[in-house]
Amino acid sequence: MTNNSNFHFHIFCRLLTGILSVCILIGCNSDDSMVSNSPLEEEVDTISIGEFKNPVFQPVFADPSVVKGDDGYFYAYATEDDWGKGDVHLVPIIRSTDLVNWDYVTDAFETKPTWKDHGFIWAPDVTKVDGKYYMYYSYSLWGDSDPGVGLAISDKPEGPFKDQGKLFISSEVGVSNSIDPFYIEDDGKKYLFWGSFHGIYGIRLTDDGKAIEGEKFQVAGDFMEATYIYPKDGYYYLFGSAGTCCDGANSTYKVVIGRSENVEGPYVSKEGNSFINTMGSILLDANATGGYAGPGHNAELITDDEGNDWILYHAISKTEPYLPAGATKRPLMLEKITWKDGWPTIKNNQPGTGVQNAPVFE
Repeated sequence: MTNNSNFHFHIFCRLLTGILSVCILIGCNSDDSMVSNSPLEEEVDTISIGEFKNPVFQPVFADPSVVKGDDGYFYAYATEDDWGKGDVHLVPIIRSTDLVNWDYVTDAFETKPTWKDHGFIWAPDVTKVDGKYYMYYSYSLWGDSDPGVGLAISDKPEGPFKDQGKLFISSEVGVSNSIDPFYIEDDGKKYLFWGSFHGIYGIRLTDDGKAIEGEKFQVAGDFMEATYIYPKDGYYYLFGSAGTCCDGANSTYKVVIGRSENVEGPYVSKEGNSFINTMGSILLDANATGGYAGPGHNAELITDDEGNDWILYHAISKTEPYLPAGATKRPLMLEKITWKDGWPTIKNNQPGTGVQNAPVFE
């Protein structure tokens, strides 16, 4: 029994019977329904093989990061959260073969790292580095005066991850609210980018990726957080999230983008404006009517076997914006990226609410 029902089998059974409940399909375990990506019973859309409908994992999977393991699975990691029944997950790990149907695997941490007295593990960024899986993570409280970034390493994408301790705290690098790390390699150099509404910065890492070196440099202004950089066709595309992440249906989170010919910048918007001084171009915003609010904090782009790029992110249902404990409910979402005139685009610039064609993986 997995915590996430087999989506295609679920739909097949519903078409055959029309009367079986979700409880029966997943073994009458009410706890499992809390982590199912199956549609709610009142939804009437017919979803066939090769199609999907958002969200692709719920009840919550905020600030996702995704990496493909050597076993062929995509592994995704998310912010520490209570999934609704007091079951706090210390960086939950889920996996999928198609980006649509996800199974909960385990948590990355059994206990919290000890280099801070108090805090939560937010926004992990996982990348395969020198044959191992490196997780750069945020350690912070709401309103924390000195949050920081740590590193944990595993031999396998499913863990266990062994904490390596602190990389830096805000006061050590001179950047307030130093959270939301992102790792990238370029021309044989290792970089870490980070920041949250106090400027986005980058810095070189040592050859082993376990410490910072050199001087930091700024790539974006104080309007965003959740950095992700995607190299394509001679450009580096910088994705960030602007607005409020966690105010229920009133959340104003959105994904903005800029690009540069150099990983260290300068980055500009589609209109040619500096990413230091202006917000950049909007890629993904809330649904104008109904649907989802606060889409943002996207994961790495994944290319399917037909050459299409896909983006995973979280968003907030306007009709069901909170978890039972009161925190904002941010399930995992999936959208297709279409490239136009050298820039990524998403249909209608907003979360998809209807049935969509799924990624293709052989």
